[in-house]
Amino acid sequence: MYRDKKVIVVMPAYNAAQTLRTTYDEVMSQGAVDEVIVVDDASSDETTEVAEALPDAIVFTHEENLGYGGNQKSCYRLALEKGADIVIMVHPDYQYTPLLIPAMTSMIGSGLYHCVLGSRILGGYALRGGMPPWKYVANRALTFVENILMNAKLSEYHTGYRAFSRELLEKLPIGENSDDFVFDNQMLAQILWFDYMIAEISCPTKYFAEASSINLQRSITYGFGCLGTALSYRLSKMGFMSLKRFPAIRS
Repeated sequence: MYRDKKVIVVMPAYNAAQTLRTTYDEVMSQGAVDEVIVVDDASSDETTEVAEALPDAIVFTHEENLGYGGNQKSCYRLALEKGADIVIMVHPDYQYTPLLIPAMTSMIGSGLYHCVLGSRILGGYALRGGMPPWKYVANRALTFVENILMNAKLSEYHTGYRAFSRELLEKLPIGENSDDFVFDNQMLAQILWFDYMIAEISCPTKYFAEASSINLQRSITYGFGCLGTALSYRLSKMGFMSLKRFPAIRS
């Protein structure tokens, strides 16, 4: 383990009171994390109260709901302010296993990668873990198109389990990104735009009643947002679109 690096796990939380403690305990049991930051996006349950009871956790609560992307912006800002060298974002709904944190930390700490994604697709665990078939098909179709438009070979663009170097987070103009779910895709587009290497690691996931999930209507909106991000990326690379019209990718 790269103990000369400060590792901070950030958890963008929304109505995660039932699973937050379990996720936190497994994160800390890895012995690879220096601090945990929980940002509660104005939950309607006891997420903040549960977070404040976690040993040594740093808790920040939005007075108003800013959205998934807005939550992540707060997470990364706070992590950098706390001096993080490596930042790992894991959802507090216990859908993604924190057991991979040491591996992801090592991959960033080696200096070979500035971004590592926990992929539900690599290894073929998504459906076995309970991913709804329609979400699996949508994931694969979107990823296929995105890879073509952004000239990449990722197994998926839609995982909520990600690790970043400090250098990368300071480089990316994430403040220009959406406050909604498409934030994740815009961030990956930015990483590819600036020619940073992205690594992937196979990640088994669990789908259950308490795990967060967006509904069909929000999923459709998200899907079109992803396609718009990829298309804008390609048009900008080809010189057919000014970067000023696509602020998510701005040099």
